[in-house]
Amino acid sequence: MKKILIVDDEDKVRRLIKITLSIGDFEILEASTGEDALKITREVIPDIILLDIMMPGKLDGYDVCRSLKEDSDTNAIYVIMLTAKGQKADIERGAAVCADDYFVKPFSPMELLDKIDGIL
Repeated sequence: MKKILIVDDEDKVRRLIKITLSIGDFEILEASTGEDALKITREVIPDIILLDIMMPGKLDGYDVCRSLKEDSDTNAIYVIMLTAKGQKADIERGAAVCADDYFVKPFSPMELLDKIDGIL
């Protein structure tokens, strides 16, 4: 079973994504901070991470993505930034930290599901 980690500080966003993904055969993991995301990722090694940018704590989504992509144990994980930050500079910063894809909230749940199906 493929593992997907949803990282977002908003419970309702995690719930919406979880419901969207429930039609697939995925193990869903959740984190609400960057620190928790790194801890879970290093323990479980998910196949895909859906990563918000703005989160409480010391690490934002850019920091998490950079850390994962610099680590040989986690750099192959497909990271999709899923955020309200949709300006050109935000998207370029996502590319600079090696995010594999970038979805701007509000997003189409079916488009996200299609993307995940294409990756896996």
